[in-house]
Amino acid sequence: MPWKGRKVLVAMSGGVDSSVAAGLLKEQGAEVVGCFMRLGSPGETIDEMVPYDSEGVSCDPAKVKIGHQGCCSINDAADARHVAAMLDVPLYVCNFKKDFGRIIDYFVDEYANGRTPNPCVRCNDWLKFGKLHEYAKQIGADFVASGHYARVDRSGSVPLLRRGRDLSKDQSYVLFGAPRDRLSEMILPVGEYETKAEIRAIGRRLGLPVFDKPDSQEICFVPDNDYAGLVERRRPGLSEPGAIVDRGGNRLGGHGGQHKFTIGQRRGVGVALGHPIYVIDKRPETNEVVVGGAADLLASSCAVREPNWLVDPPAPGEWTQVRAQHRYNSDPARARVRVVEDGTDPGGGGPSGRTGAFEIEFAQPERAVTPGQAVVLYDAHDDSLVLGGGWIGSVSR
Repeated sequence: MPWKGRKVLVAMSGGVDSSVAAGLLKEQGAEVVGCFMRLGSPGETIDEMVPYDSEGVSCDPAKVKIGHQGCCSINDAADARHVAAMLDVPLYVCNFKKDFGRIIDYFVDEYANGRTPNPCVRCNDWLKFGKLHEYAKQIGADFVASGHYARVDRSGSVPLLRRGRDLSKDQSYVLFGAPRDRLSEMILPVGEYETKAEIRAIGRRLGLPVFDKPDSQEICFVPDNDYAGLVERRRPGLSEPGAIVDRGGNRLGGHGGQHKFTIGQRRGVGVALGHPIYVIDKRPETNEVVVGGAADLLASSCAVREPNWLVDPPAPGEWTQVRAQHRYNSDPARARVRVVEDGTDPGGGGPSGRTGAFEIEFAQPERAVTPGQAVVLYDAHDDSLVLGGGWIGSVSR
């Protein structure tokens, strides 16, 4: 078995996917070390790295608030500890609270600037395949594993990132930003399975108490789903009243902050015109929300900043056929991509520090292409292969 005798750090979130990933690697003879990432979710007060051995040493109940649910919560930490004890693997709780503050700052800044952020992708880039890999090196681990539904293809001379076999659960979209040189250090065990039911069945076979645990559906630092409230607490001035306008700038109504709206939104706009209307743009500089019809949501192209290529990129200026996925729950669309020759970054630079840019032209107009969201490129002829991606800076309709 390829992992036998190799030391692997497994990011254990307390969910079934990462728990099964740890169990599979243990069965394959890997020296598994679990790591739970303490990110600073609401109600937490643990502020240091706390080791847990295979006996499952518990944390001080006076220091934690029980009851919060969701990814990386205290209850999830307890589940991860329980799983580690059953698998007889050590578990460490790593304090990434300070680093995670960068994710929250990014989240707030994007909404303040009229864009729609994707914090889970940034978390993967900066923490799970950033800080966690650094920690793996410190403890002498050769690899970092997680419960993501994607695959690292090691059949050729260089590792490649591919979609998970269960396309309904595929998470390759949220992994596109991992540095290319980290692919050789990544293990994604659950991505090789065809269905989630198989993963739960493995969890049951291994006797894991989380085998039937529901999937988390929320942003971990917004457990009540009130993202606008979080943004306003950090930026009180954003709740200033503004105008809802049409494409011609005519005032149609008012709102309590442009950050409360999302491109493509139809419900809760607060304006009735007798026909369906949608949010088609946001103008943070004037605190305006622009609405229009369904046709106004269609985009023919977009400019993309902060590119991350997982294969050799196309030569600058040359159009290359691809499939482009511009939001997590959308299907990849036929498109072509061209690397911008001068390397300029539409949107004025981004939080990753990566430079350069590319532009995408869609074969058919795409609905609700949204600045601030990630766009991920797949091979035009083999749409399981991830080529790279970046962050949408501007859209042409």
